[in-house]
Amino acid sequence: MALIQTPEVQRLRRIRQLGVGHLVFPGAEHTRFNHALGALALMHDALTSLSNKGTPISPEEHTAALAAALLHDVGHGAFSHTLEHELIQDFHHEAMSRVLLVHLNNRFDGALDDAIAIFDGTYERPWMHQLVSSQLDMDRLDYLRRDAFYTGVAEGEVGVQRLIKTLRVHPLAGGPDARLTVEGKGIYAVENFLISRRLMYWQVYLHKTVLAGDRVLHAALRRARRHLRAGSEVARTIRQGSRSLCFFLEHAITADQLDTEAVRTHYCQLDDTDVLFSLKQWMQAEDPVLADLARRFINRDFFRVTFLGDAPGTAQQEAWAATVRRWLLDEGLSTRDTVEDDLPFYLHVDRSRHAAYATNHDPIAILDRSGALRELSEMADTASIAGLDDTVVKPYVSYPKSAGVVIDEASG
Repeated sequence: MALIQTPEVQRLRRIRQLGVGHLVFPGAEHTRFNHALGALALMHDALTSLSNKGTPISPEEHTAALAAALLHDVGHGAFSHTLEHELIQDFHHEAMSRVLLVHLNNRFDGALDDAIAIFDGTYERPWMHQLVSSQLDMDRLDYLRRDAFYTGVAEGEVGVQRLIKTLRVHPLAGGPDARLTVEGKGIYAVENFLISRRLMYWQVYLHKTVLAGDRVLHAALRRARRHLRAGSEVARTIRQGSRSLCFFLEHAITADQLDTEAVRTHYCQLDDTDVLFSLKQWMQAEDPVLADLARRFINRDFFRVTFLGDAPGTAQQEAWAATVRRWLLDEGLSTRDTVEDDLPFYLHVDRSRHAAYATNHDPIAILDRSGALRELSEMADTASIAGLDDTVVKPYVSYPKSAGVVIDEASG
């Protein structure tokens, strides 16, 4: 309870779990705080089940594992994954979670030593780390179930309790060589979990309108960053927004600076509210492009995203660019002197990618009837799992809906 009451954890109430997903799925207003408590609850259920099956777990280990589950995502920034790589170069939220864990540990006089070891994977019982971070961890089990519920995507529902009840530590003593496994009777629940994860990525996390919202938000922040670093007249309006957001836009912060006091302080003060407040201020900016991008996000006037059958060629991209250039001039957003610089903020070619299961990275182990461990995809009953190891790549293009961009049917 003392950890839950810390400002670092309470800040998660102000960060939406799905980034801009609530602008696509109206019910998806849940936060990182909800998810942190959910992961903690599932960790408690898993430890209780494993203990009942004969794996000894001390009260101190139980508490440490609960703390690791609660704090596993404490390093997430504003709008969750949407801005993960936008504000800090080479950034991953796990690194900031680690920084904040250490500082919380100092505040709690070393009470989180074991929790940090579990988080890092250096604790003497490695299977405890697997419960926090693996291809079948409490984090994934909670967010898939929670996101499916709040988005209304029934295909994402997972039999979480069934999965937890079939988890075992092998061997039961749970020593240094033990690992987390799934009993053979739970194999269909695992298969359903992985298939649900793939469906949730394509129907929710990488939904084309979510990508469209991401693109507008990224474009607005990059435009603001350009003015701040150039010291232009528009920078005065930009600084009327969040001080902490401006700190990250104005300075080229890298991942190796996470533990500096200024970076940590500003990061812990930054949440979704800062971004939204800033965008509302920037709607009055003298720069028509920044004002337009801010307005688009606030009013949910996103770009159109079209998935393509193949990556577009140079000629196709130039045709799209010519169309968007004319549109920028006609709309009065650009002049002939600025249109080339403004174009990348309105036309973007990229690709989304996802693999539901990686057989070569911390594979899921199944305990068969003979007591032997087998990798999930090797089991005869799970032939369909093999296809989930493939990384699916989908090229796409984003552009203003009213620009009149024509997508060639051969590539789109």
